[in-house]
Amino acid sequence: MSRAAPEPLIAVVGPTATGKSELAVVLAQVLGGEVIGADSRQVYQGMAIGTAQPGLELQAAVPHHLVGFLPPDAPFGLAIYLDSAREAIAGIWARGRVPILAGGTGQYLAALIEGWNVPRVPPHAAFRAALAAQAERDGREALHQRLATLDPDAAAGIHPHNLRRVIRALEVIEHSGRPFSVQRGSGGQERATVLGLELPRELLYERIDRRVEAMYAAGLLDEVRQLERDGFGSTLPSMAGIGYPEAWAVSRGEVSAAEAIRRTQLATHRLARQQLTWFRRAALGIHWLRADRADLREAALAHIRRRRSAVEPTEETDALHEDARDG
Repeated sequence: MSRAAPEPLIAVVGPTATGKSELAVVLAQVLGGEVIGADSRQVYQGMAIGTAQPGLELQAAVPHHLVGFLPPDAPFGLAIYLDSAREAIAGIWARGRVPILAGGTGQYLAALIEGWNVPRVPPHAAFRAALAAQAERDGREALHQRLATLDPDAAAGIHPHNLRRVIRALEVIEHSGRPFSVQRGSGGQERATVLGLELPRELLYERIDRRVEAMYAAGLLDEVRQLERDGFGSTLPSMAGIGYPEAWAVSRGEVSAAEAIRRTQLATHRLARQQLTWFRRAALGIHWLRADRADLREAALAHIRRRRSAVEPTEETDALHEDARDG
C-alpha cells in the first residue's frame, strides 16, 4: 500500500471508553467514510457485549469492517489483521470513500499506518509451551537474553517482561531461520490523520465503571453461557480479554457478579493506563482532544481539514514528522 491514496487514512485512537466508535461514525457521516475496527478483541462473533463492539445503531449508520467477523475459535493476530484491514482500505478507496480506523489496539494501528511487514510464521504450540516453561523455570530475563544473543535488534525493542512478544520473536527466528527484526521491517508509510481522545483519569475511570456495569445489565453472563452452549470454551485465546475470565468465573459459580464487576473495572483501569502510555509514546503524530468537550465533532473536523489543506502528495513525510513533534 505504498501508492498515494485518493484520501488519507483517518484514525481515532486512545484509551478504552473514550468514545472512539461514536466519533468515528460521526466523521464517517460527514466525510463520506467507512469505519474499520482496530481492536484485537472486537473481531469475534457472539462477543459483542464483552468486547464493547460498536452498537447495532452505530453499525447501521455507516458501513463497518473487521467487527464481529470471525468465530471465537478462529486464529487471529497482527498478520491477519493487516491483510484484512488493507483489503478493506483498498475497497473503500475504490468506492471513493474515506477509511476511518477506530480502536485502541496500538500495535495494530501503528503497523497499518507505518506499513509494517509481518513475518508469516504460524504459531507452533509445542515450541511456545517449551519456551513458556523455560521462562517459568529460569525467569523471563533468561528468555530475553536468549533473544538478545540471536537477534540484538529485536531484543532491544522488546521489554524482558513482555513474555508473549519475546516468545513470538524466538518462534519466528526458529522456524524461519532469519532474524525477527529483519522480517518486521517497514513496507512504506501511509498518509494518516490521527486523532486521539483523552479524559482526566478520574472521569475516565467513571466511564469505565459505568460501562462494565452496563455490560452486565445488557447480558454479558448470558453471552458467555451462549458461547459455552455453542462449544466455545473459556480457554480459547479470544476469551482471554478483560471481562471474559471474570464472567466465566461467575458462570462457574466461583465468584459473585459484584466481585466480577469490581475485578473487571480494576483490570480495565489498568488497560486504559497502558493504552494511554503506549499512544503517548507512539510516533504517530497524534492530535489529542478532550473526549468530553462540547465541540468535539467540530474540533476533529477542523484538524482534519487543516491536515488536508497542508499536506500535498510530495510533502507527506514532512507533514507526518511535523505532527509527531507537535503531538
